[in-house]
Amino acid sequence: MSNTKKELQGSQIAIKSLENEGTEVIFAYPGGFSLELHQALQESCIRVILPRHEQGGAFAAGGYARATGKVGVCMATSGPGATNLLTGIADAYLDSVPLVCITGQVPASMIGKNVFQETDTIGITRPVVKHSYLVLDAMDLPRIIKEAFYLARSGRPGPVVIDIPKDVQQQLCLPDFNPEIHFTAYEPHVALKEEDVDAIRKMIQASRCPCIYAGGGIITAEASNELLKFAENYNIPVVTTLMGIGGFPDNHPLSLKWLGMHGTVYGNNAANECDLLLAFGTRFDDRVTGNPANFAVNAKIVHVDIDISEINKNKSAHLGIVADIKDMLSALNEEPSFQDYTEWHQKIKAWKQQFPLTYVRKPDRVQPQYVLEKLYEMTNGEAIIVPGVGQHQMWAAQYYRYSRPRQLLTSGGLGAMGFGLPAAMGAKTACPESLVINIDGDGSFQMNIQELGTLHVEEINLKMIILNNQHLGMVAQWEDRFYGSRRGNTKLENPRINRPYPDFVTIAKGYGIEGREVYTVDQLESALNEMLAAKESFLLDIHTGYEEHVLPMIPPGKDYRSVITE
Repeated sequence: MSNTKKELQGSQIAIKSLENEGTEVIFAYPGGFSLELHQALQESCIRVILPRHEQGGAFAAGGYARATGKVGVCMATSGPGATNLLTGIADAYLDSVPLVCITGQVPASMIGKNVFQETDTIGITRPVVKHSYLVLDAMDLPRIIKEAFYLARSGRPGPVVIDIPKDVQQQLCLPDFNPEIHFTAYEPHVALKEEDVDAIRKMIQASRCPCIYAGGGIITAEASNELLKFAENYNIPVVTTLMGIGGFPDNHPLSLKWLGMHGTVYGNNAANECDLLLAFGTRFDDRVTGNPANFAVNAKIVHVDIDISEINKNKSAHLGIVADIKDMLSALNEEPSFQDYTEWHQKIKAWKQQFPLTYVRKPDRVQPQYVLEKLYEMTNGEAIIVPGVGQHQMWAAQYYRYSRPRQLLTSGGLGAMGFGLPAAMGAKTACPESLVINIDGDGSFQMNIQELGTLHVEEINLKMIILNNQHLGMVAQWEDRFYGSRRGNTKLENPRINRPYPDFVTIAKGYGIEGREVYTVDQLESALNEMLAAKESFLLDIHTGYEEHVLPMIPPGKDYRSVITE
């Protein structure tokens, strides 16, 4: 698109502004009130990926952003197009993922009159966005889009919505593509205070059994190397959240893997029985703490986060600090104080020996835990894993070992079924040379199964594994544990046919994608080999049975001492 001074339509200005922000890919589904934007995209260098559902597009943009740290971009028309984006926007909001979501809107003069395909996009999305814009003048588009990208990726990242009425898309004007942006009440750059650094050092020196509790903020801040250096410099064990997995290598001697409802027993024990809990880039969510009043009750708590609203929100801190965690760790690494903590490390070693992450092998059954272990072995632990939501998500977090950030991409805060396939599609688009594997359940996979069409048409080489138990597995597990195994609409099987339902391999072939079923342990390795060797997308439907439970498990509302391990 030319930079020459001439009048442009608002739609052309919007797309040129996206180009100026470095947008390479947009996941966009057209409609009557976004037609102008799609016409402008035909003149652009931006790759347009057409999802088969707007929710798939929003999740794909989120997967792109999670895999790279860049801003993901998606677009939909007004009304149902915009409302279909909502789940993906909420997912990005709760996991602090940078998105810019553009929606078409009815002409400005018709807003509020309930005309065809009108919804209040700004009002509907307001609770789950970092900021939103209703554009009423095409001249404002360069500034608004520049602001939106800055807001999405700075400070605590999140989604930003830009709603553009059709008449604004059609408006002709001479744009200024170098606008200045000013914010009166937003300053994401927090200056580090030396007294805060000194205070943390003193609390560490006074501690006898410290523990680092690291969240997704470590990955967002690109602070994984600083965390590794800090842990080694100070000899302090590290437990991560689900969102923090990969922020500290699982195979490191100081690693306690991850904590919470389905985290390791030794990780939960350490976080709860330490005398100093160093909470870095995390928010004390309920799946970690249970009742916050019963979490880490004897520990002094240091909480460092970029978002001031998280300090003392869920759990009171003895020392709450608003700072960029990368800056803080870098400062703490300048003058480290190594202590042996011999007794503390011996206690943790004993917990690891007493409560390893394990399961009872059943040679006559293809167990999901074994599938993940085998996959880890056959991929040398190098794959990017993108699960859906459910039991398979927890097993993917437990039994595949992660060594780097952005290697496990998962829906943590929203826990959105249907996330896995489109998010993996977005991640593979962002990282075409990497091995990206979607681990899914038969329930979660069906929620956005239509994106198989996008994979095939766009030639996105994604590997997919369905751990098929014919149930909504996690809900069925809760029924088994807390409701006397009474099934409340959690079976996905078809009782009228004598085989698993649906036939995922046949569906995949209908979309032009090859696949294979696995029923026995003997079939597993060759099937994984076939999937990994395939030059195009490949679906593996592995039938596991529904009896397996994700363990360990801390019952809802209970504390770490109530953990179920068998």
